[in-house]
Amino acid sequence: MRIRRPRLPRTRAGQRRLVRAVVAGCVLALLPGAWLFTSTADRLRTVADAPPAPVAVVFGAGLWNGEPSPYLAHRLDATAALYRAGRVKVVLVTGDNSRKDYDEPDAMRTYLTEHGVPGGRIVRDYAGFDTWDSCVRAKKIFGVNRAVLVSQGFHIRRAVALCEAAGIDSYGVGVDEPHDATWYYGGTREVFAADKALLDTVFRPDPTFLGPRDKGVANALAGAGSPGPTRREKG
Repeated sequence: MRIRRPRLPRTRAGQRRLVRAVVAGCVLALLPGAWLFTSTADRLRTVADAPPAPVAVVFGAGLWNGEPSPYLAHRLDATAALYRAGRVKVVLVTGDNSRKDYDEPDAMRTYLTEHGVPGGRIVRDYAGFDTWDSCVRAKKIFGVNRAVLVSQGFHIRRAVALCEAAGIDSYGVGVDEPHDATWYYGGTREVFAADKALLDTVFRPDPTFLGPRDKGVANALAGAGSPGPTRREKG
């Protein structure tokens, strides 16, 4: 069976319509990414200048033989630095635990405790299956209202935009990485993930698993000397 190649318009009018259609398609494809850049432009910080917040939210990024992958370890290193600097009081680790032999939150907690964060200041979210799920659950399940988010630079804008849409006053700390194959893969993936992020902010679907309220963050903050999650300041 022969596959027929598409025929290009032969008339100038047809060619102009084709060019306009291609340009319009490219613009539409780039709009979600442009939205992420503009909507989060004033929300990105470093470990050194991150604003104080009750909670740091660190997103899962894969395990290698049961331990955090290098990218996830770098996120956790930055989170531990935020805690040691007194910029956050509690850490919410959110990741995938959809099967018994794969547990991102427990591995993240173990890593953080080995790097100086007390176990009583770490709360685990076992159903952070994607960024939107993690943000919605942080708000609705754990009662987080203000947070510093920690992820790689290519992902942090999407994390901030989605957590803001979920109702969390968010600032993002983007972890720098060498531009290796993983970095390029992550950056390319974000081009397509921006489309889903825009749809999530518009339609605001429920996460894969919601479940009952969890007082872990509130209890950890109380133990740290804070009355509870801080609400968004007005003005």
